[in-house]
Amino acid sequence: MEIKRYGSEGGTGTGGQHLPFSKATEANGWLYVSGQVPMKDGEIVEGGIIDQSVLAIDNCLNIMKEAGYGPQDVVHVTVILTDARYFQSFNKVFKEKFGANPPARILSVADLVVDCKVEVGLVCYKS
Repeated sequence: MEIKRYGSEGGTGTGGQHLPFSKATEANGWLYVSGQVPMKDGEIVEGGIIDQSVLAIDNCLNIMKEAGYGPQDVVHVTVILTDARYFQSFNKVFKEKFGANPPARILSVADLVVDCKVEVGLVCYKS
């Protein structure tokens, strides 16, 4: 089995910190996208939960696109919110992004290591 890594050189996080992990890893048709936060050019984008959710999901979708996957290939999504009150707003964005055929999902509330409201990771599959 071949394992392909995307962005294995690591990205740049807040304050210019080197991120020592791949953006995504692919094996046997499965693509695992590392958790994405509402970050652009190494900095968290300020805003409410809707704006931050859109950017976090779009960051995942951009990584998937680079690997040749699309929204229809998403099997499972992991979401971390920093406040349970964001649940309904996040669901609104999730529905807009994934449409009538949403993937399976787990959503939890926890602190994040960066100062933002949401983190999104996902798993895709295509044969």
